[in-house]
Amino acid sequence: MAIHDAIRALDDPTRLRILRLLASMELAVGEVAQVLGQSQPRVSRHIKILCDSGLAERRKEGAWVFLRSGLGEGSDNPLIAAIARLLDVAEQQDAAFARRCAEDRQHLDAIRSSRQTHALEWFARHAEEWDELRSLHIADGPVESALTEMLLGLAGETGLGRLLDVGTGTGRIAELLSAHAAHVVAFDKSPDMLRIARARLQDLRADSVELVLGDFAQLPFAARSFDTVLFHQVLHYAQAPEAVLAGAARVTAPGGRIAIVDFAAHDREDLRQTHAHARLGFSDAQIEAMLRDAGFAPHETRALAGHELVVKLWTATRREDSVTQLEPRQSRKA
Repeated sequence: MAIHDAIRALDDPTRLRILRLLASMELAVGEVAQVLGQSQPRVSRHIKILCDSGLAERRKEGAWVFLRSGLGEGSDNPLIAAIARLLDVAEQQDAAFARRCAEDRQHLDAIRSSRQTHALEWFARHAEEWDELRSLHIADGPVESALTEMLLGLAGETGLGRLLDVGTGTGRIAELLSAHAAHVVAFDKSPDMLRIARARLQDLRADSVELVLGDFAQLPFAARSFDTVLFHQVLHYAQAPEAVLAGAARVTAPGGRIAIVDFAAHDREDLRQTHAHARLGFSDAQIEAMLRDAGFAPHETRALAGHELVVKLWTATRREDSVTQLEPRQSRKA
């Protein structure tokens, strides 16, 4: 980040307001325009200047473009940390600026409400198919309790660190584990599901959670980016689960951990058609072999029987002696 670019970007009241908004939560370009009461083209010009300077980050998610703050007092970049502190102090000391920021944040309630309405409408449209699948296995509560206990027991006092929730779906597990993680990346290939997750996670601290669109067949993160990687009811969608776990190993730091929640091997062939399952569950031998081949050391396995389908939980740790695979050509830091 060049100092003159940063100063130029800060030299406008609207851009200062945008930065304070992004400190609260990630926002779509249209949502920023709605809060500011300005046209989207005008807001887009301000956003370009902020992104070009490195003060904000822009990410395309389907047809939407979302923005997050590029600032953080905990940043390794002293200039970024200093600018973040400067804006905090400015709001404390400049009464007029503080009032405008407070008014802008009040408008965020309408954004949150709109997201929640969209989520409820989505669930209403898909309730029947979700209820059908849920009827086949144990309730979510015992699974979530077991998962939390197993992961925290494996992590110890250090907590989950940098957590990657692969196939985050509604964001429920990311929300559940966020209190135990330093930073959470909620990752999914469906823009619709990320919108649901965003509604669920929008009250978390803006710099503690990140939502990323992508395919688990090619995780777009740098090697050793995460301390904990989680696959909750998602691996059965993989045509090549062994390759998916190899990719997970690449982004897991040595000594880090992985948790897989999925179905035990079953014969419900109809789930291939009704729910697009590529795999009809997994045996312990399959999971453990794939984990070892990927560079993990299997740790603990639990089975939670409910109705027709048995939910299994597997955990493992990243072996420090395993060979790190080459990073993909286009990678990004979490």
